[in-house]
Amino acid sequence: MIKIYKKTSPGRRFSSVLIREDVTTDKPEKSLLRPLKRRGGRNHLGVITVRHRGGGAKKMYRVIDFKRNKDGQAATVKTIEYDPNRNCNIALVQYEDGEKRYILAPQGLKIDQKIYNGETAEPRMGNCLPLSKIPAGLEIHNVELRPGQGGKLVRSAGGVARLAAKDGKHAHLVMPSGEMRMVNVKCRATIGQLSNIDYASIRWGKAGRKRHLGIRPTVRGSAMNPHAHPMGGGEGRRSGGRHPVSPWGQLAKGGKTRKRRNTNNKMILRRRRNVRTGQLVL
Repeated sequence: MIKIYKKTSPGRRFSSVLIREDVTTDKPEKSLLRPLKRRGGRNHLGVITVRHRGGGAKKMYRVIDFKRNKDGQAATVKTIEYDPNRNCNIALVQYEDGEKRYILAPQGLKIDQKIYNGETAEPRMGNCLPLSKIPAGLEIHNVELRPGQGGKLVRSAGGVARLAAKDGKHAHLVMPSGEMRMVNVKCRATIGQLSNIDYASIRWGKAGRKRHLGIRPTVRGSAMNPHAHPMGGGEGRRSGGRHPVSPWGQLAKGGKTRKRRNTNNKMILRRRRNVRTGQLVL
């Protein structure tokens, strides 16, 4: 649920806060915590390879079970928790042999609910099973790209894909972006839509809240000097004088960046569509 406070300051005036009603505890499972070292977007040489990253609040990493490969045992949902490393909630489940694991929590998951993994599991919310065992038309998330690899697709808050059809060795999925792609039917997916749907409606209000997340400021290229950006410099305020490009000269709007020899291209049946215009993004 989104909550808007009284306008007691300029930062509060334009911000909103997410009230996590589904979260049941604020104490994570210590056995599933790992230290997380921040690198500020730098590689092993100290060179920035991903811009606008750095700082942020200190946090521990929660080990998530993306593979969901513990078959033949029922898992009981113990808690629904907040994860500072992702925008959807996570759930602590305990299997019959006592092992505890974290999973991505789908919307509507309840405490003490039983969930199952494997080919014998029923296609119900929270269960993980191969695409070959999932009826067409169901909503899914945490989809594998290769069998046994672990979920790679549809893992953000409110994310949901739809199983459109199955054709031989491949299943046709409609992704949240509108893209339609083929995935091996042996790949696993979890039934349901991911939790924390209201995350996309948050208004951050001020730069400080983004800094707490580890996101540094983004400077316009036209505001820079010519030696720092291709669109920098000029007398007065200039619109750039060329098509928008990145600091390295690559087209920033509409330019093709996908590699030609990418073997993943042949699995895409339809490109994603622009949300505003409805046109295909090539």
